[in-house]
Amino acid sequence: MQKVLIIDDDKLTCDFIAELLDEFRIDISTTQSPQDAITLGSTVSFDVVISDINLQNRLTGLDILKRFKQSLPEAEVILISGFGTLETAIEAVREGAFDYISKPFNINEVKAVVKRALERKQLIKENEQLRSRLESSPPSTSLIGSSPKMLAVYKSIASVAGSKSTVLIYGESGTGKELVAKQIHSNSPRKQRKFLAVNCGALSETLLESELFGYQKGAFTGASSDRIGLFEEADAGTLFLDEIGDTTPAMQVKLLRALQEQEIKRVGGVKTIKVDVRLIAATNHDLEELVREGRFREDLLYRVSVITISLPPLRERREDIPLLISHFLRKHGQSQRSQPTISQEAMDALVSYSWPGNVRELENTIERLCQFSKGGIITLDDLPAKMNSKVKFHHSHLFDGLPSLDEIEKRYLLHVLEVAKHNKSHAAEILGINRRTLYRMAERFGIALKED
Repeated sequence: MQKVLIIDDDKLTCDFIAELLDEFRIDISTTQSPQDAITLGSTVSFDVVISDINLQNRLTGLDILKRFKQSLPEAEVILISGFGTLETAIEAVREGAFDYISKPFNINEVKAVVKRALERKQLIKENEQLRSRLESSPPSTSLIGSSPKMLAVYKSIASVAGSKSTVLIYGESGTGKELVAKQIHSNSPRKQRKFLAVNCGALSETLLESELFGYQKGAFTGASSDRIGLFEEADAGTLFLDEIGDTTPAMQVKLLRALQEQEIKRVGGVKTIKVDVRLIAATNHDLEELVREGRFREDLLYRVSVITISLPPLRERREDIPLLISHFLRKHGQSQRSQPTISQEAMDALVSYSWPGNVRELENTIERLCQFSKGGIITLDDLPAKMNSKVKFHHSHLFDGLPSLDEIEKRYLLHVLEVAKHNKSHAAEILGINRRTLYRMAERFGIALKED
C-alpha cells in the first residue's frame, strides 16, 4: 500500500486533505510538526509528501522539501500555499517539487495532482523491470522485442548473416526492415565494409539508375564529372534496396543483370565494372502478386529472394509494445527534468491500438507525448483520440435530454446500485470509493440507501 504524509500546522486542514484522499486506498499519516515529519521521513518510505509552505514554525514547506529530497529523494513532494508567489513557485519547482497548489483548495485539482504523484511512484516501480530488461537487450540501434515472432526473426538473421546469398525482407511500412538488414550486415564477414541503403520508391527511374550505377561525365545535362554509384561504393560490403517492389520494369532488368553478372555499367559509360556486393532487398508488397500482375519480373524475384525473412506487424506482437515504449521513453525523454512515465490505462490503450504505421508510428507517438506529458506522467487523456481506449458507455438512456454532469453522476450511481442489487459494499467497490463516500454521494443526490 502506498504511503502519504500530510504536513500542516492546522489539524483541520490535515484531516480535510486526508478525507479527500480516502478514496485512493492509501496509508495516510498526518502531523502538525515539521520536525516530526522529518523524523518520520527517516524511518518510513513515504511515496508522496504533501506540505503547507507557510508553517507557523522556523521550518517552512520549502525546508521540508529540501530535507526530503536529501533523505528520501524518491518521494514526490507536493507543496500547498495560501500566499503563493511566482518566486515561491519557481523555487519549489527548482528544488524538485512534484507540483505546487494554491489555497483555497480546488478539490478536484488536489485529487488530480495527488493521483498523478501516486501513479508516477507506482509506474517507476513497475518500469524498473522493463528498464532492466532493456538494459540487458541489444543497443538502441538494434531490434527490440522478445515475442515468439521476433525470436523467429532473430534466428533467421543469425542463420543467414554468414552467407553471401541475397535476402528479401517482407514487412509493412515502419516494421524495421532496414534494421534487420543492418543486423545481417553487422553480423556478417562484411561488417568492416560499408552498408549502404537506398529507398527505390523515393526516386524516379533516372535518378535511381544514377544513384545505383553512377554516371560518366557528359552522360546527361549537369553531369560535369564522373560519379560512382552505390554498387561500386558498397564493393565488398552490403547494399540495401528498400521498397524494391516500386522499381520500374526497365530498372528491374538492370538490377537482374547486375546481380547475375556481378558487374555494372555507369550511365553513359561503355566499360563494365566488376563489383562484389551482397544485396538485401525489402518490400511491403506481395511480389508474387506483382509477378502475376506483370508488374515485377519473376526471374528478379527468384534472384533477390534466395532467403526470405518476414517481419511481423506490431499488432501481431503486442507483448513487445511495453518494452518498445520503455525504450522510446528513455530515448526521447532525456531532455525532460525527469524521464516521463506512463499510466497503466495509457499503456493498455497503446497496446490495444492497431498501429497501422507500426514501430515508426509508435516511436513518433512517444516522442510527441514526451513533449506534452503533464507532471511527467503520460495519461489516457494525453493520447491522440484515435488511441484513447476509454470505454464507450453503452447505456445511452443515461444521457437522454443532455443532462448536467451532476444528473449523469446521479443516474450512474442509481445504475450501479441496481447492478449491485443495493449491496452498498459491492456498489462502493464498483465505483472505486469507500462506503463513507458512497453515503455522502447518496445524501448529496437525495438517494435513500436500502439497508443491507
